[in-house]
Amino acid sequence: MSDTENNAETSTETSASSIDAVELAADLTMAWLANPNTRADAADVPSFLKLMHGAVAELAAAQAPAATAAVEAQPDHAPAVTVRKSLGSKDHIISMIDGKPYRTLRRHLSTHGLTPDAYRERYNLKPDYPMVAESYSEARRAMAMKIGLGRKPGEKAPVNKAPAKATPAKPAKPAAGKSPAAAKKAARKHLSGEG
Repeated sequence: MSDTENNAETSTETSASSIDAVELAADLTMAWLANPNTRADAADVPSFLKLMHGAVAELAAAQAPAATAAVEAQPDHAPAVTVRKSLGSKDHIISMIDGKPYRTLRRHLSTHGLTPDAYRERYNLKPDYPMVAESYSEARRAMAMKIGLGRKPGEKAPVNKAPAKATPAKPAKPAAGKSPAAAKKAARKHLSGEG
């Protein structure tokens, strides 16, 4: 690449960024003027436009070195354990941050300022990498099914299809030492409030 081509590209980038700064300054000025509470004379508009252009240009200039510094300063995070080892047990998931076992990673990740997606991205994990241990998930699922979560309103709980043991029907036995007639008489007396 020759010096002329390089200078042409640089001037194009500079003019593009200055056009953006001019457009942003103009948009800010128009928004300021559109505010009904702004009481400005015609003489105030050019000075405000210059002020906005200077502020936008200054912010753009300060942002460029900061962006490159942020990219360079991003540390490489080495996992504490392998993916296979982190999912080695059904009872817990081992964190790749500190190597400790957890039934659920969500709270642990939030203490480190991460979301599950950011965690997966940091350690190059698949999108379906679990955040909850398998046995914990199954226990929660069983509890939810038991109390009836997940059913539509008015739908009855699923009936167990296990065969019930057939027991012969036994006639009800009267109270010891009393005949059915005596029991009936005692019930009437009790309900009527006598005795």
